[in-house]
Order: sequence, then C-alpha cells, then structure tokens
Amino acid sequence: MNFIKRALLSMKARKGRTILQLFIFTIVCVLILSGFTIQSAANKASELARQELGGDVTLSVDREKQMEAQQKESTSSSSSTTTGRRMFESTPVAVAAAKKLAELDHVAGYNLYSNTQAMASGFEPIASSSDTSQSDDSTSSSTTEQQGPGGDSNDTNRPQMVQADLSVSGVLDSATATKFKAGTDKLVSGKAITASDVGKNVVMIEKTLAEENDLKVGDKIKIQSSDEATTVELTIKGIYETTDSGSDAAANFSFLNPYNTIYVPYTVANTIKGSDAKDTVDSAIYFMDDAANISTFEKAAKKVTAVDWDTFKLDANDATYQQMIGPINNVAAFSKNVVYIVSIAGALILGLLVMMQIRERKYEMGVLLAIGEKRSKLVGQFLVEILVVAVLSFGIAAVSSHYVAQVVGNQLLTQQNATASESTSSTTNQRGPGGNGGPGGGGPGFGSSLTANTAEIKSLDIQVSLEDMLKMGGIGVGIAFISVLLPSILVLRMNPKTILTKQE
Repeated sequence: MNFIKRALLSMKARKGRTILQLFIFTIVCVLILSGFTIQSAANKASELARQELGGDVTLSVDREKQMEAQQKESTSSSSSTTTGRRMFESTPVAVAAAKKLAELDHVAGYNLYSNTQAMASGFEPIASSSDTSQSDDSTSSSTTEQQGPGGDSNDTNRPQMVQADLSVSGVLDSATATKFKAGTDKLVSGKAITASDVGKNVVMIEKTLAEENDLKVGDKIKIQSSDEATTVELTIKGIYETTDSGSDAAANFSFLNPYNTIYVPYTVANTIKGSDAKDTVDSAIYFMDDAANISTFEKAAKKVTAVDWDTFKLDANDATYQQMIGPINNVAAFSKNVVYIVSIAGALILGLLVMMQIRERKYEMGVLLAIGEKRSKLVGQFLVEILVVAVLSFGIAAVSSHYVAQVVGNQLLTQQNATASESTSSTTNQRGPGGNGGPGGGGPGFGSSLTANTAEIKSLDIQVSLEDMLKMGGIGVGIAFISVLLPSILVLRMNPKTILTKQE
C-alpha cells in the first residue's frame, strides 16, 4: 500500500492525536508568523520615522579641547594663580564656514544661532518673583556677576554691565529653531523670521510680553546691550506663545524667564554683542534628509578646510529619533526572541508527541518491516502525517496571525512607550536648575529635554507579507522534519524481530 495513503488513513483513524498536533502546530505557526510580521512592521515604522525626522548635526566649539588646552597652558605657566586660572572663552563660528557645510550632500536644511542677553528699553519685561536686578541697590552685585570669572570690580577701564532682562535668540529661521520644532513655542500672530530677514531689524516676542505692554505686530520696541553702549530699534514681525515652564533659575533672573525670550535674525544678536561678533554665530545646526546619512555627512564635513577642526566639532543630535524608535526597536527585539523560543519549544513539544506516537506504533512498524517495507517509507509516512498537519496550520496561521500580531504588537508598543516616557520624565527632573534653557534658549543644546514633546508612534501597521509567510513555512517544515526524524531514528534502528519480540 502506498505510504502516503497509509499516512492519511492513520490520521483518520487517530483523530484525537491529529487534532492535538494540529492545535499545537497552529499555535506555534501563529506565534512565529506574528513575530515576523511585528518585526517587519517595526522595521517599516523605524524606516519611516528615520526619513521623516531625519537627524540633526550641530557645529560648535569643542569645549573639551578648549579646556584641555587652557589646562596645559596653566600647568606649564610659572605665573601666579590669578593669571593661570582657566577662563571661559567663547569662540564663534564664521558664517561663511557654516554655509560651506550646508552645501554638502544629505543636508535638507540648516539654522544658525547667535544668543545673547539685552535690556528692555521703553517697555517692561515680565518680572521674575525673586529677581532684584531691577532695583537700585543690587546694581553693584549684578555688575560683578556680569564680569565673569576672574573679573575685577575695581577695573575702571572695563565697561559697567547691568543685569540683562531679555534673552535674545538670534536665528536664521525661527520655524526650525529647537523650541519651535519641539512644539514648545508656536507662532500665533504675524510671520516667522526667515533667511530673508538677515540684516533686518525685526523681532518675534512672546504673547504674554506683548499683552503686558500692549504690543502688536507692526509696533516698534528698543533693546539695549548690557553695557548700554548699543541700542537697536526692532519692528515686531510676529508674536509666539510658549508652553515652556522655564528652569528654577528663572525665578531669580528675568532673562531666564521664557516669556522674556525674543527671536531676532542672528545679525541683530551680533549687533548687540558688538563689532567682534560680525559675520559669526555661536553654532550651526544641519538637518539631515535621513538619520542614516549622519556619519556620511560628518566624514564629508571633516574634509572642509574652511572649518578649523582643532577648535570646532560636530555633534549628532539624534535624541528625538532615538527616543521615537527606542520602543519600536524593543518590540522588534522581543518579537525576534519570541520566534526563537517558540521555534525551539515547538520542535521539542511536537517531537515528544511524535515519539510517543511512534512508540505506540512499534508493532505496526515491525509488521511492515517484516513484510519488506523499506525503513525510508516508514519515515516518509510519519513525515507525511506531520506535514499534512503543518499545511493546515500554515493556512490557519496566515488568516489569524494578522489579528494576533496587531493586538500583541500594539500592546507591547504601548508598554514600551510608557516605559520610555517615565525614563524621559525622570531624566528631565534630574537636570536641575538651568537644564531647560539658558541664554538664548532657542539654540541647540538648550532644549534637550524638549524631546519629551516628541510624538510617539502609538501603533504598528501590521501586514502579513509573502516573505514572512515563506519564512514561517521554512521554520514550520524544519520543525516537522526535526520532530519526526529524531524519534524515528531511535526506533527504526532496531530490526523487525526485536520490535515484534518486545511488543509480545
């Protein structure tokens, strides 16, 4: 009798065992296919997030190298402690050099930042609760604070500084400034600052500041440098609203109050700084067309000789991208582990079932071998039985795994998003005073906590692809072979006489 026919008749005669095998094999196939589809959906979501978010690379002075060089100079110098003390030095980036990098491949856009502080002239800033810098008897102390490390309050040649009450964020394009991209700041009236405003005296002010001073788009305000040497008249081009709560230090210093941050073209900020700041910026940030191209851009940028790489460095600001895809990667890794575990467990369970079945059918095998049936055909019979079950399981898995993967994948993603949010909140709370801003809070490096506002990927687009089904089928067939061949070898190595004798 044909071994295939025997296999079908055997399955019909042993319906209970066949149904049990079908049930177990179906669960294994559904979990394996669900794991593959979740991985595919996670990879697709990660790819889309990477393309949409891109990545940011910041060009700024290398503080570590700067401090190391100053430390070496201090160590090698035999001068007094006062002259050997390390001091903070601001090294600006030349605008021309920054624009050279913007011309490289994979740069979708860029922004320039020049941040400083100023005093309001003719209008009142939003006062902070503990800020006494406006009072007369605090002028001397605030003057000392402004002189910086190593300052000498008795130096009459040094211009007398007054505590600033405005934070001036000079940008090339306000729409792509850190806080605007994060959604913390939002334009509510007028127009944003763009590259066409470079060289113009225009400004964007916060809604609360505008309301307190009855200012509107088109009105003019004046700001003054801290040394009172430079006064600039600005036309209000736009009014924005912020949800930034500021840092603890904002209670003591008005210029750290988010309501007192004004956005201007970087050329206006440079005017406030003085003539030495002309045609320079504090930093430049480049937006990549794809986060995967960050390393390629950095390699190409290192070849640009217009930038002194002993002084400046590039930092990849992909925290937003990493925060968004972190939960997705965790889900993909989990589903990958599920595939491994289920495959191994499925092979073991089905192998045990088949082994039990083969042991119960020793007499049948002994009789068939005694009448001349080949051992390979006996193994083929058991293999056909399990493969028929496998094919049925594949069909059921193809229909049902989409729904299982959708529910499981989204549930896992929700849990991972919740974990990531808790981690972000904990990190933000540990930043301490000043972690959310500082002078010119719109610049890069002053808004790292703003990634908490990044939109989460809350669901996966689960689609069962032919590739996933083929991979599941390959693993399923492999499980079928392993579950049959190993038990069969243990039994079929005995000769028919031994099998029949033991059975009696």
